[in-house]
Amino acid sequence: MLLDGEAWQAKFRDFQSEAWRLETLPEYRVPQEEEEIRAFLAGDRIDPHTHSNSYTEDLKRVRREGRSKGRVHIVTRPLTIYLRYEFMYYRPHVWAGEDIRIMDVTDRENPLAGVQDFWMFDKKEVVLMNYEDDGTQIGRELYEGDVARYLGYQRIALTASVPFEEYVKGLDV
Repeated sequence: MLLDGEAWQAKFRDFQSEAWRLETLPEYRVPQEEEEIRAFLAGDRIDPHTHSNSYTEDLKRVRREGRSKGRVHIVTRPLTIYLRYEFMYYRPHVWAGEDIRIMDVTDRENPLAGVQDFWMFDKKEVVLMNYEDDGTQIGRELYEGDVARYLGYQRIALTASVPFEEYVKGLDV
């Protein structure tokens, strides 16, 4: 079942305890981010101490409600421009309550090689994120099988990653 519009938004509104994502790509092509990336390339940076938008406000609300949102992003160095841009936003997202972790597989085997991006809701529902090779999203689909393998992927990702703040210590990001 393909997910879009209200059905997709409902996943984030209606989850009971946890929304969690695995990100595997070095770049995501999101039309809404194009102008921000151009500004980033020109040297513009947000102030993570004062940055606030609908996403950070939603993260704070989710946390106040006793729910959690998290992700693990698999990366290799050197970081792509896109990852450096995205990392700029990760700090205020972490401070607003998102559990963001990084799995750097630069000098080791990727234990999740071949696993595609996905969102998991309440450890019982998985949405597969489908992308072109260049990071352009082409669709989202509700996975209709047993989610046990995705729970395993989550365990591996959490075990093999470090918190974002720990990862960026000493990095020029």
